[in-house]
Amino acid sequence: MVSLEPGLGLYRSDLLGELPGIEHGFGTRHTPHWPGLAATVKQIHSAEVRVVSSPGVAGEADALITREPGLWVAVKTADCLPLLVVDLGQRQVAAIHAGWRGVAGQIIQRTVEDMKAEPTNLRVAIGPGIGPCCFEVGAEVAARFGKSGRTCVDLAQACQDQLCALGVPARFISRATACTRCQESDFHSFRRDKESVDRMFSAIRLV
Repeated sequence: MVSLEPGLGLYRSDLLGELPGIEHGFGTRHTPHWPGLAATVKQIHSAEVRVVSSPGVAGEADALITREPGLWVAVKTADCLPLLVVDLGQRQVAAIHAGWRGVAGQIIQRTVEDMKAEPTNLRVAIGPGIGPCCFEVGAEVAARFGKSGRTCVDLAQACQDQLCALGVPARFISRATACTRCQESDFHSFRRDKESVDRMFSAIRLV
């Protein structure tokens, strides 16, 4: 389960919270300056991944991997899904920005490949994003997810399905149930607020 931690304005995963030496969180509209100094990327809705060892903007990509203790890796979202990944085997973490283009373009698979991780060693938290209640897409996008016509897509389920197909056991995947478009009091949403929207950071680090 991924749920709100009272008083901090952060969503956290029970699954990742049980792991020693890991700090993580999914930001909300109430945590605009969290986590502070971090490694980030210029997000371009791609399947590009960067391996980083220092803070700052590491070029154009949509996922970051690090083995550097103390270094936050962070992505920003406002309806797209943030995924935080821990590899217990090699002591590394990753943050993924997963919009529909990235998910359809295999950003999750590319990240796991670049981590050179054994899937059964991975623990993954899928943070708050737009829910199937609000993510209506046209026929062209729907076809990328095996659907036809204008319909709603469950992007979090698509992420989970891809992880399971890679060999990550379902019990090692946690998901938020919150919808960023529905819950205006907690989240920014591009679909709801359009060009005036802000972004929320989600981040993870080894300690």
